[in-house]
Amino acid sequence: MYNSVFVALIGVLLFGYVLDRVLDALNLKHILPELPEELSGIFDKEEYQKSQLYKRDTTRFSFFTSSLSLVVMLLMFFLGGFGWLDHLVKGFSNQYIIQVLLFFGLLALASDILSTPFSVYNTFVIEERYGFNRTNAKTFILDKIKGWLLGAVIGGGLLALITWIYILTGKWFWLIALGVVTILSLFMTMFYSNLIVPLFNKQTPLEEGTLRSKIEGFAQKVGFKLDNIYVMDGSKRSSKANAYFTGLGPKKRIVLFDTLINDLEEEEIVAVLAHEVGHYKKKHTTSGLILGTVQTAITLYLFSLFVGMDSFAHALGGEGASFHLGLVAFGILYSPISLLVGLGTNAFSRHNEYQADRFAGEEYKADKMVSSLKKIYKNTLSNLTPHPVYVFFHNSHPTLLQRIRALNK
Repeated sequence: MYNSVFVALIGVLLFGYVLDRVLDALNLKHILPELPEELSGIFDKEEYQKSQLYKRDTTRFSFFTSSLSLVVMLLMFFLGGFGWLDHLVKGFSNQYIIQVLLFFGLLALASDILSTPFSVYNTFVIEERYGFNRTNAKTFILDKIKGWLLGAVIGGGLLALITWIYILTGKWFWLIALGVVTILSLFMTMFYSNLIVPLFNKQTPLEEGTLRSKIEGFAQKVGFKLDNIYVMDGSKRSSKANAYFTGLGPKKRIVLFDTLINDLEEEEIVAVLAHEVGHYKKKHTTSGLILGTVQTAITLYLFSLFVGMDSFAHALGGEGASFHLGLVAFGILYSPISLLVGLGTNAFSRHNEYQADRFAGEEYKADKMVSSLKKIYKNTLSNLTPHPVYVFFHNSHPTLLQRIRALNK
């Protein structure tokens, strides 16, 4: 007999799947017969048709992969796959932490084996078809191996530490775990670009020249101490352009993709950088860390209330309460709450994007910010007409039309 937790888990899985498919269908069909004036000239007729085909192909691919994922999850539930794996790892070791690591390690390995063919298809077929892919087989394989090693070292290490804290402290484990996760988040914010990115990409200081002079001139004008401007070889994997700001205090740095430098004029690049500086000036990094810490605290506290319940383990085919079975069940049951929280964080993120755009427009040049956005959206075949409901649920950035209208004000 299936208990109430089992029924709830299946219900949550089906609800999430149906919601995503409805949103995708709405978004796919939302093609305006005539683009607003602000968006005219971004695509010619052939390019606009190509962007629609790209949206169609990626949506259909998402439908296929998510449907397969749902089927696998349902099979794991109805055939007792989680309970079988729990029994298997207990036969390998009597050490609780080893059991937890083996459980999630084997799940991650199985998931990666299943998902790799689809990742290959997405990279070497879909992205290749539309001219985005620059990844070769060697880079793809090396990225996989590095990802496994990082997951084992960082993910496995954090999981082992939190499990150990749970064993020692019981109901108070969530508070100590929160401190550990917060410290790790701060560390990654400050050193991610120094320690993790170099494993995958080269970052070289922006060479002396007119672009660096313009960037330094702008930084000095707005009182932004900027010692580190780097160019990353993003073209190693994709033709899509990007830039990001990372770090805190003296460890902050601006990273420009080489594709961005190739696609945009110098003043447009400065406008993009001004946007990133705007995030720092408006303290979006700090507020994001605080918000993330609050969310983590709520999640860990709720988890601490349910992790010891036998019904969670029984729903997954286990014999009694365990940290790893409780984490799987809680992760699924928490997803509706996560969805609601995500609506709030996405709205907050869109608000921050407006603020950063406004900063770039007021402190530098609004017209250059607009033209840079148009080029970035054009070169990535981005959807110019997303459905408002899809944007509400999924988008951390306003639409291009919304950003242009806000900048033009």
